[in-house]
Amino acid sequence: MELLNKLLAIDFNYIVIGFIVAFYSLEQIMNTHFKFNKRPQHLLQNLLFQVVFFLGNLLWAIVLVYSIEWLNKNQVGLFYLIQVPVWLKLILAVVLFDFVTYWFHRTSHKAPLLWRFNRVHHSDTSMDSSTFFRGHPIESFLWFGVGNIVAAGIFGLDLVSLGLYFLVSVPFFFLEHANLKFPTWIDKTFGLVFTTPNLHKVHHEQDQYYTDSNFADIFILWDRIFGTYKHKPVEQIKFGLKEFDEAKKQTFWYLMISPFINVRRIGSDELKKIE
Repeated sequence: MELLNKLLAIDFNYIVIGFIVAFYSLEQIMNTHFKFNKRPQHLLQNLLFQVVFFLGNLLWAIVLVYSIEWLNKNQVGLFYLIQVPVWLKLILAVVLFDFVTYWFHRTSHKAPLLWRFNRVHHSDTSMDSSTFFRGHPIESFLWFGVGNIVAAGIFGLDLVSLGLYFLVSVPFFFLEHANLKFPTWIDKTFGLVFTTPNLHKVHHEQDQYYTDSNFADIFILWDRIFGTYKHKPVEQIKFGLKEFDEAKKQTFWYLMISPFINVRRIGSDELKKIE
């Protein structure tokens, strides 16, 4: 527990900076699945989203902490009705936060209003580790803020549990978006339970048939259980969204205002006709 407290005491921003430096450097020196030009510009565009997220985080972190502390003070949630060892509660907390996130993510693909915000992340036609940053701040608040409050309220999870969940999930986020080659044996072993980089890349396929699959962040098990798992060889994947497949629609400013613009979604059938 003492080690966990020390890890949680590390500034989250330092952890994120460390991961982006490490993965972005690896993408420059190692063989990658996909080659693309103007990588510095691509990095800058995506980093701007992280800047906005950091500024917004100053607000929603207060809301998140206050809400979970209030729920804990009033003993709201399943773990206040049953007693489990601390170590087991921490493990279950990671699983349960991921479980709720899976449903929030899945809903964001089905609800037209929520998809307007989630498509900002999916719009990246040149995916690499910096794609982790590409997310609309309103979606970040709904997903990381409201979603985690709901999980805490249902299951009685606390801020220590949430901190552990962040520590576990952030490496997954960078690995899953990294433009690096990963052997298929990882998918056939670890991929039975966990979301591997190749399996998450399927989620970023331009074809909506695949975009609406593999929603889980950590445990691909949720997709396997609830029928949203799909597979496609990573070398055949085409990233992004067809309706965002032009230079002006890849800019930070356009993506920030895009949820408030009526951009018609191009489904699988129409995409096949275009191709």
